[in-house]
This record gives sequence, C-alpha cells and structure tokens, in this order.
Amino acid sequence: MENQSIGKNLIYQRKLKGYSQEDLSAKTEVTVRTIQRIEKGDVNPHLQTVKLLATALDINVDELLNLENPKEEAIQKKWLLLLHGTPLLGFVLPFCNVLFPLFLWIHKREDNTLYDRHGAKIVNFQITALLLYALSFVALLTVDKWGFIIFISVVPLCVLIVLANIVYAVKEYKCYYPLAIPFLKFKGSKTIKSVLLLFTLLAFANCVPQKTEGISRLDGTEISKDSLTKKINQLVTDAQVQGVAVAIFDNKQPVYQNTFGYKDFQKKLVLTDSTNIYGASLSKAVFSVLVMKLVEDNVVDLDTPLESYLPKKIYEYEPQTRWHDNYADLQTDSLYHKITARMCLAHTTGFANWRFFESDRKLRVNNTPGSKYGYSGEGFVYLQVVLEKLTGKGLEELAQEIIFEPLQMNNSSYQWIPRFEKDFAYGHMTDGKKYGKDIDNEPRSGSTLETTASDYIKFLTAILNQELLSKTSYDEIFSSQIRIHSLKHFGPDAATTTTKYDAINLSCGLGWVYFETPYGKAVSKGGHGDGFQHYSVLFPELGKGMLIMTNSDNGERIYKELLESAIADKYTPWQWSNYIPYDKK
Repeated sequence: MENQSIGKNLIYQRKLKGYSQEDLSAKTEVTVRTIQRIEKGDVNPHLQTVKLLATALDINVDELLNLENPKEEAIQKKWLLLLHGTPLLGFVLPFCNVLFPLFLWIHKREDNTLYDRHGAKIVNFQITALLLYALSFVALLTVDKWGFIIFISVVPLCVLIVLANIVYAVKEYKCYYPLAIPFLKFKGSKTIKSVLLLFTLLAFANCVPQKTEGISRLDGTEISKDSLTKKINQLVTDAQVQGVAVAIFDNKQPVYQNTFGYKDFQKKLVLTDSTNIYGASLSKAVFSVLVMKLVEDNVVDLDTPLESYLPKKIYEYEPQTRWHDNYADLQTDSLYHKITARMCLAHTTGFANWRFFESDRKLRVNNTPGSKYGYSGEGFVYLQVVLEKLTGKGLEELAQEIIFEPLQMNNSSYQWIPRFEKDFAYGHMTDGKKYGKDIDNEPRSGSTLETTASDYIKFLTAILNQELLSKTSYDEIFSSQIRIHSLKHFGPDAATTTTKYDAINLSCGLGWVYFETPYGKAVSKGGHGDGFQHYSVLFPELGKGMLIMTNSDNGERIYKELLESAIADKYTPWQWSNYIPYDKK
C-alpha cells in the first residue's frame, strides 16, 4: 500500500512539473525502469532514491512520502518540540544544551528525515553557541567596555533564536539557526565521542596559540590561503581571465580548492567547482591511466605492434564516425604497422597532431615510429580505435567502467551529456567574448573530455595515492620514455633543437610530460582548446601538486606567476609551453 502511495505522489509531482519519465531520469541517476516500477508500486524505493527524485522535482522528500497514520503529524510536532526545546536545559546542567538534543537526534534520525535535518541543525547551533560564549568570555577579559556588552548579549540572543525556532518548527516544520557551524551532517556518522572531543578541544582552545592555516610549498616555505586567494584574484583581474578553478595538493590530498570568475562572462554567471568544463587534452591523462589498466589486465601490451591485435588491416574497417576512425589514408603507408601502445602514449607515432594539420589533410606517418617526440592527438585516437575493436567496448564505456565510476567522477564523460546543459562553462576569447559551445563530438581519447574541477581533483588525488593501478604501472607512466629537445612545444620552433632543457631532463612519459627538479621528478599535463586552457603538475614523491583550469584564452598568461606563488614551482618549462606571462610581450 505504501509503495502505491509513493508511486501516486511521484506521478502527480512529475506531471505537475511537466516532466516525462525520461526527463526525470535525465535529471537524476535513477533509471527510467526504476521510475516506472516505483510509479506502478512494484518496489519500495530506497530513501536515497526518493531523495534524488525529490531534488530533481525541487520538492521536499516528505511530499513523496506519506504519513503512516493520521496521528503521525501530532507525533512529529511533539518530537520537534522536544528537539528544539531541550537545549534550554543547558541553563540548569552544563553542556546539556548539546547533549540532550544530540541524544534525541541519534535516537530519531533514522525514523524520519525531518528529525535528522532538524536535529543536526540544532546540535550544530548549540555547539556554535558554546564557542560564542567562550569567545565572549575572552572578550570580557580583554576588551574594554564592548567586551561586557558582548558577554551579556550572547545568552539572550541564543535564547531568542531557540524560542523562535520552537514556534517555527511546530507551525511550519522548518527551522533556521543563523551562524551555525556545520559540525554534523544530515545522516552523518558523527557520534557522542566526536562531540565530547570537540568540548575537550574547546576547553583548551584559549590556551593554544592560533596559527594561520597555510599551504606548504616545495621549498618548505608557506603561503596562507587568504594570501593565495588575494593573489589569484589579482592575477585574474590583471590578466583578464574570465574564469579559473585552482586546487593545490599536499600529503596526497587537496588542501586548497577555489573558483574565481565566471562560466559566462557576459551574463556574469559564476563559475563553481561543479560547473562542466571542457577538458581539452586533459583527456590524454585520463586515457593513459585507462590504457595502463588494460595493460595490467593483459588486454594489450605496451610494446606489441597494435596492428597485430586486429584480424584485418586498420584501413579495411568501415568507418563508424565522421572522421577519426577512417584510416583509408594508411593503405599506402609503409610505417604505421610499427606503432605500439607505448609510442601512442609517448607521442612518438610520427603522426601529426591532427590529420587536418597536414597540407592535404591526409593522415600519414612522417618519421620512423618510436624515433622522435611529436605531440599527436591522432596517436591517442589510433590506440583508442584499436582498443575499441579489441574489447568490443567504446571509449566512453571503458572510461566509465575503469575510471569515472570507481572514482565517483559522476560529472565526467568523453562525450557531451544533455544534463551538462544545466551548468556548463563557455570558453572565452582574449577580449571576453565567448565561443559557441561544441557539443556534437564523438568520444576521442585525446581531446573530448567533459569534466568539472571537483571531478578532476578526484582524478589527481587518486593518482597521487596510486589508486586504480599498481605502483609499477605508475612508475612506468611517470618515467622518461623519450627525451625532448625541441625549443618549443608547438609552432615553427618545435622543429628547432636545443639543449636549454637538458638540466631538467625534459622528456615525455606515458601521456604526461616529465621533468626533474631538486625536489624529485615532476609530471605535468596541460589542455588547450578554443577558450579553455588548463595545466596540472604533480610531484609524486612529495605528494604535492597543483591544478589550474580556465575558460579563457588568457588563462596560460597567469601560469608562471601562479605556480611560483602557490607552490614555489620555478621548474615548469613555461617558455617551452609558450605560457608567456600577461605582463610580457
């Protein structure tokens, strides 16, 4: 009976919003089949599923769940009255303003999400109130005149907030506790022990000198997070970067994450860490890990010619996409059959970056495979196409299975997904005008990644912690495969040789650029497309690193100064990559 009631409520709310079952499925992670079964009353959905549906419909969970009996409303009011009223006992017994509602929250939070939500907010506020009271006592002792006023104001203010919420909760089933620090989360795992630990820390808080939280840089110096934020704001303004996301890693974990500017500069729509960002060649870093996982699983070998895995020549297959799996041009090529997976990942296939860069727009091998570094998206796509034919799975399916799902990169894909439309970043030209958004690409391993700052931080965190792959595989990826002697990465100077970067042993790893520093080896991967410029650098032996993602053609102009300020990275070969600072010609 309860299943049917939830189903009827779901049908009513869905139709009220004008959604089809397919529309609702696209806005959530719930399949169309599951929605159909819920609406038919065939299943009793998990509470998490109900929450996802309620969020997509922009309603409260209670609007989908029915009360089990007519008296439930009165019972709810009594429990809410207890939850919101018991903190007043703190005037009689010390700390009971927290302990009593905490006990009730732990006891009742599984019964109803209403109790869970209200209880957590109450406990958060009461813990915050204790902190405020302690701070007001310090003010009483240290601040003339105003200290006394602050001290005598805290308790009456907190009492008024409690009384107001008692009335508000009983009448509207809602509550509002301003200034509350979110110590506890809804459906959290916090226990009384964690709260008691907080009280202990509070007791000693005034005895311990406060230290500004800082970021430890490569050279052992520190920069405060506030100073770094100010620095980034200054760079974004001076270099006219429309939007940027920055993350810094230490001890193999992100220790600083922030976004600045806009996803749509003209409309002044703010960029966030959940905004979809075109990843450009960051695609290659993800693909390199995917390939090494297949190597570990003995699906492919790094040094076996890829042609040998297929039952017929690559040019004999009928193309399935608009262009990237069309290898008819190789029918007369005498070198392509030597290409291996290692050569594709190390950019030594001899292919141009893309076939349309050739004067006749035809794909060819320009030099003996394995002999020379030459950045090539075509090489990555060639490896992708072979793996797709070998495994019977497309790139997107492989990426979801091997990378995105295990790391819960829920907003990442090698192809555009309609739900990205809700929150995506436009690329911007140097003058702030925006490019049109390209959404019709087939999945390509070298270039079509759609992701978010939050998701890509998960990916880099996993790499620093050597998740997904063995240490041996990561050592292989992050080792010098071939030395790079070019004066510049791209352009005419890419054909000019130099010894300028010999001191850092500039090389190519498997999908990543490799160089050496006084603090150990470093690996980097950038991304460059119309209106999108990204850079990531990791120091695996130190567990440090940095990610910069921008939706601006001015993005690369802040890399040098930002890297030096944030992590004291003076070793990234910015001249080789043509990351010319904004204040230089």
